[in-house]
Amino acid sequence: MEWDFNCKNMERKDFIWQGLLATAALPLKALGDLADEDSMGTHIPPYLKPGDTIAVTAPAGFITPEEIQPALSQMQSWGLTVKVGSTIGKRDGTFGGTDLERVSDFQQLINDREVKAIMCARGGYGMVRIIDQLDFSGLRHHPKWLIGFSDVTVLHAHLNRVVKIASIHSKMCNSFPDNWLFAEPMVQDTILSIRDALFGKPMSFSIPPHESNRLGKARGELIGGNCKTIESIAGSASDIKTKGKILFLEDTGEYLYSIDRMFWSLKRSGKLENLAGLVIGGFKIKPSEDPAEEFNRSLYQIVLEKVGDCGFPVCFDFPVGHQRNNYALKCGIKVQMVVKEDGVTLVE
Repeated sequence: MEWDFNCKNMERKDFIWQGLLATAALPLKALGDLADEDSMGTHIPPYLKPGDTIAVTAPAGFITPEEIQPALSQMQSWGLTVKVGSTIGKRDGTFGGTDLERVSDFQQLINDREVKAIMCARGGYGMVRIIDQLDFSGLRHHPKWLIGFSDVTVLHAHLNRVVKIASIHSKMCNSFPDNWLFAEPMVQDTILSIRDALFGKPMSFSIPPHESNRLGKARGELIGGNCKTIESIAGSASDIKTKGKILFLEDTGEYLYSIDRMFWSLKRSGKLENLAGLVIGGFKIKPSEDPAEEFNRSLYQIVLEKVGDCGFPVCFDFPVGHQRNNYALKCGIKVQMVVKEDGVTLVE
């Protein structure tokens, strides 16, 4: 029996030793995968300089070559070389080509070392159909700026959660004015904010106070985008992690009751309780078809109800969303937000 015990003990030691050897033999990437993903910092792609190449692709809705011309001209005026992806001008129903065509075009631009940034031509719907077919491994070694908003929130969330690189939430090609000289100053400013973000100018916003703001100071990584889209990817590989971060949200064409449901989803899934701060952008409310059925709470009441037991600052009416004053925000970049009685500042 003594021999039996020692034998088993030796077998156990051999098993442990073999396990340690196997772990030591793992490639570095596999060891990284075993680590807490929150410990991995967000990489910031190189900022652009005149002469660099920016590409345009349509990973969601379709768009014509004519419709992107104002954007191409404007970006060329910034000193950039523009490469037009193969999906521009293609159409498959509402999409910019078939899923396969959109994957192929986006992948080619990701892999192209000469391309330093990729702008999505427009939103609509379609990114979630292709996100899991894209190989982002090249971006970890050679990061580049990916740009867009609305449906492109899927991409921002995936880049932040999985790829760990910063990206730019901003207007896209379909929002560039046809005639720059006659465009409103606000529209010009929002387009130029894309240029500033691409060329490395630090973010700095100062906005008027709002009576529903909750005062305070916060520091953290800036993440967010379209509220409905964030709700739709909950539980997926692209699902955002919000602990210690500053979350910005916007939406359009939603009923008040639907917005209430979205914020309950955020609260019940734990996405609000450990935030550093909350930024509420533009929310275009869709009125109820029957006035008697209109939800009896405002957007501000809906939000404040869900964060009533949280102590972080809250800012309303930030200039981001489906509106003219939709400024470029760098997702994944650390910022400081200060909400005071006389106004709000958000700086990189």
